[in-house]
Amino acid sequence: MKFSARLWMLVAVLFCTACLAMAADDDSQLLSQPGATFRLPAPHGPWSVIAYGDMRFTDPSNNKVTTPSARRALVERIAQEHPDALLLSGDVPYNGANANDYAVYQQETASWRKAGLHVYPAMGNHELHGGDSLENWWTAFPELRNRRWYSVEFGESYFIALDSNLPLTEGSRQQQWLAEQLRSLPKQTRWLFIALHHPPLADGIVLNPTHNVRPNEAALAQQLEAAAPKLRARIIVAAGHIHAYQRFEHNGVIYLVSGGGGATQHLIRRTPADLYQDNVYPNFHYIRFESAKDALKATVYRLDDNNNFVVSDAFAVPAK
Repeated sequence: MKFSARLWMLVAVLFCTACLAMAADDDSQLLSQPGATFRLPAPHGPWSVIAYGDMRFTDPSNNKVTTPSARRALVERIAQEHPDALLLSGDVPYNGANANDYAVYQQETASWRKAGLHVYPAMGNHELHGGDSLENWWTAFPELRNRRWYSVEFGESYFIALDSNLPLTEGSRQQQWLAEQLRSLPKQTRWLFIALHHPPLADGIVLNPTHNVRPNEAALAQQLEAAAPKLRARIIVAAGHIHAYQRFEHNGVIYLVSGGGGATQHLIRRTPADLYQDNVYPNFHYIRFESAKDALKATVYRLDDNNNFVVSDAFAVPAK
């Protein structure tokens, strides 16, 4: 029996709703205090942040679900860039229940630790593959133990990492925590980065509706867009899950999809709302943000067929 795209989407939504409902029962013991969870010293002068996701660290001989050469090239390039903060939008391992995938992560990102990078990951769906895999996640990122959402204060920037495997809908613990974070942003905050795995706004994959925007993240978009006019800060959302690059601006919020960390790439069915219309394939990439006096400058670097990094998109986010 052949399923239509609409029926596949209905199945995906029902499965997502059921999974989120079950996950909500397990979040009552998670740490969720108000205010910034972590603080980085304010920078003296210009600063930079890099965002990307969907690396799928796993056995380097596995070329079916990830491209190890691209994954490693991105890691080394980011180490050379030496950003003040690195935001990972999830699917760090391929199989979260496999401790060896995290061992590969540790091995391949040794240059990040040598460079002293501050790494802030959001949890993707592959972190939960294979059953009870949270212990592997918290062993890899011990400072996050018992946290699945958190925030970081960094000078005029503020980072919020959300867990889109758990509910973001009205009344959920995570949504209420986020509402408090938005109400109590430090006065000096000009740039609010939201990192999560499943995108709140995105174009779909060609002939594959399973990664379409879900109600859970659509609810987040509504919350952010309602808050945006009241904030002094500009909101930049960096998500993954779709293995490609996309860029949108809607009701004052910048939405980015950056799933070019190494996972097998997707061909996108781009709509006119997508401000990036190049369907280059594959599109292994990362996004670098640099501070400027009255704007945030963003540059997307793509790994080309000759293993060189080329600029594939550039834009500015004016300060309020």
